[in-house]
Amino acid sequence: MKVRNCLSLFIFFACCALVSSFLQFDRGKRKIYRERVQKMFYHAYDSYLLNAFPFDELRPLTCDGVDTWGSYSLTLIDALDTLIVMGNKSEFRRVVKHLETSLNFDKDVNVSVFETNIRVVGGLLAAHLMLHRADSPLPTGWPCNGPLLTLAEEIAQKILPAFKTNTGMPFGTVNLRKGVPSGETPITCTAGVATYILEFGVLSRLTGDPVYEETALQALRSLWLTRTRIGLVGNHIDVQTGEWKALDAGIGAGVDSYYEYLAKGASAFQNTELLSMLIESVTAIFKHVNHDDWYFWVSSSAGHITMAIFQSLEAFWPGVLASGGHADPAYRSIMHYMNIWRHYGFTPEFFEVMKSTIVKGREGYPLRPELIESLYHLYRVTKDPMLLHFGAQIFESIESISRVPCGYATVKNVETHSLENRMESFFLAETTKYLYLLFDDDNFVHYDSGTADIIETAHGECVLSSGNFIFNTEAHPFDLAGLDCCSADKQAANAFITSFQSRIDFPFLFGLTKDAESLRPKRVYQADEPVLSRNSTINTPKDPPIGKRSLEEWCNCDIPLADYARVCVRNLTEWLFLTGKCPAVFCADPVATVVHPVFSPAQYDEIPLGSPDMLTCTVTDDNDFVGYGEINLRA
Repeated sequence: MKVRNCLSLFIFFACCALVSSFLQFDRGKRKIYRERVQKMFYHAYDSYLLNAFPFDELRPLTCDGVDTWGSYSLTLIDALDTLIVMGNKSEFRRVVKHLETSLNFDKDVNVSVFETNIRVVGGLLAAHLMLHRADSPLPTGWPCNGPLLTLAEEIAQKILPAFKTNTGMPFGTVNLRKGVPSGETPITCTAGVATYILEFGVLSRLTGDPVYEETALQALRSLWLTRTRIGLVGNHIDVQTGEWKALDAGIGAGVDSYYEYLAKGASAFQNTELLSMLIESVTAIFKHVNHDDWYFWVSSSAGHITMAIFQSLEAFWPGVLASGGHADPAYRSIMHYMNIWRHYGFTPEFFEVMKSTIVKGREGYPLRPELIESLYHLYRVTKDPMLLHFGAQIFESIESISRVPCGYATVKNVETHSLENRMESFFLAETTKYLYLLFDDDNFVHYDSGTADIIETAHGECVLSSGNFIFNTEAHPFDLAGLDCCSADKQAANAFITSFQSRIDFPFLFGLTKDAESLRPKRVYQADEPVLSRNSTINTPKDPPIGKRSLEEWCNCDIPLADYARVCVRNLTEWLFLTGKCPAVFCADPVATVVHPVFSPAQYDEIPLGSPDMLTCTVTDDNDFVGYGEINLRA
């Protein structure tokens, strides 16, 4: 008995030591894999430049190129921000200069609206926001202006006609010169309808033109209205009628990035509407689509299983769960997917879970990034070294099977490991980038030390690289901090400082002196201009537009009155300067009927909570105080 117990203890401690040894993935080992991934990237990138440029994609088995998505050197655009992520500033500068002078979207060619948005618009915007990291002079007005931003807006304008439908949901194809092709099918996949809010939202905030974000939101809202009574959506819809043409619901091909963009759009823009959609959607997915942490295709109306298969595209989902604080179910799904990877060396496009077999005709692995993407996001949340081992296994498979003299080739069949003559641009945009970042703890993309880059721009100080990056579905990282540099609030505040500096009296504004009113500079009236009395009806001129929107349009909030506080101001520009927040309500004229006791603005700058008709701002002869705004206390 003692011998048996001793033997059991020996086996137990030996296993513990083995597991401990397995889990070790020290800094030196991470550095080795990071450098190997970098070499993988450059083997693919250099092969494209030498053999395929200026075509869209590399054909690695024949060492030549082919146009696939629009004939605008797509791989070069898709790989651009990966260069700066890996620290290659000189090549980044060279490619930026080339694109600025050579990229042309005036072509009679049909393109995918979805792919053009995520790869081209997304790639150009991400690179634009990273220009300050390349050690080169910044364009005048950057980040609210610049050649890459202009190109991104130009191609976005080219695909906007696709959204001119009865529902606001876009057609799947557009001609860059002629708009929607004659006879174009109105049937579009769910992801093709709903994967625009990140790129279009960033574009609106940088340019000041709301049309892009509003277009993306309209498409999302129209799609949301078509969900079934159990909260699911199908996978193909008629964008003219809003009628579902393919009723299977899931998180895989044709649907995937719809859910991804609900999560990322809500996070990037603090959009509570998208958050509400996401919460309801995730609840429905866990209730009907999730089966022991596999996610099957089900009837969108009834919830019963229609196809018990795993699709490689749905491997993005654990990353979304991990980023949203749901690490446990993310882990369980990752284990399922890694079991398939270890069995075949890759994940096939479709895998029948119940039969443990590959779906015929779907045996390939086109160098997809989704599983690596989820490993990356889960590792950022947990720092579990096991996930680094998984990443190393994936790297070794790709390196040993897919590498050829002219790049990396798609795996045509994961059972025989035969290859196909294609290397999609996302291999350089996503697969190598996520692998590199998985092993690079110190990269600026996820650096969270509390430091940031402060750039002096024409719009004032701009805070960038604070670790607040979000990836689009093509792994283009958007520096969200940069969006604030071009926001209406910031421009209005800067405009106020410039325009009203001579009139600012801080003791008066903050109620620090009862005599401040006598010290305030008085307005000088023109000879033919009537002097306004306290009882005059005041019609203040509209504030100048910020970008292509007025301040009233920018500051349109809808929050319960119970969450407001009120401040007397002269106009919206002063309001934004004092509070830094959009007012939910702004009245150009004083309230006629006084219900709440009137406080003199010379003594009290802030008025307590109350309903709107309980607030009156004293109006002075020189039109100093003419309205009120309301602070959202929850912001």
